[in-house]
Amino acid sequence: MNILLFVIVLAVFASVHEYAHGWVAYKLGDPTAKYAGRLTLNPLAHIDPMMSIFLPLFLLLITRGTFAFAAAKPVPVNFNNLRNPRQDMVWVGLAGPASNFICAIVLSILLKIPFLGLLSPLFQIGIFVNMILGVFNLIPIPPLDGSRVLMGLLPREFAYSYARLEPYGFLILMGLIFMGLIRAIFPIIIGLCRILGVDL
Repeated sequence: MNILLFVIVLAVFASVHEYAHGWVAYKLGDPTAKYAGRLTLNPLAHIDPMMSIFLPLFLLLITRGTFAFAAAKPVPVNFNNLRNPRQDMVWVGLAGPASNFICAIVLSILLKIPFLGLLSPLFQIGIFVNMILGVFNLIPIPPLDGSRVLMGLLPREFAYSYARLEPYGFLILMGLIFMGLIRAIFPIIIGLCRILGVDL
């Protein structure tokens, strides 16, 4: 039951994450997400059955609830439409993780309101999920958001070389997960959760 609740909360905040990418891209000149019907908070528009539901459930089961990775359908962004593609790529990339950190802070405030005590477990799961999404997506491995940020900051020639990793990024990422190296981010996630009132 806890795993199912975790996956539902994950789907909701992954949708917030993707919406944030699309909204910032739209404000910076790219309407691609809007025209694709993805500029919405409706999870049904962002959920990918395999990556958003079955993959996190599988990872939670094989790791006994200690780790999950999920991905929503990436919001389409045409970086050529952005007013300043290299600079704006950074803001679009940061938008998703930033939205999760903001959601976690809001949930932390709600957690401290006495008459909402019955919802405390839900708020705590929400904070944990948002911290996972925020921190994990800042890892600079394609196709994670951290790679977009890094590509926008690197000198152009290095950015082009780095972009060539993208076709292999998912395989690299899954390899790091199954080797346990991604667990290096756990202390960061746990520390941030504790700051916001969730003691894991």
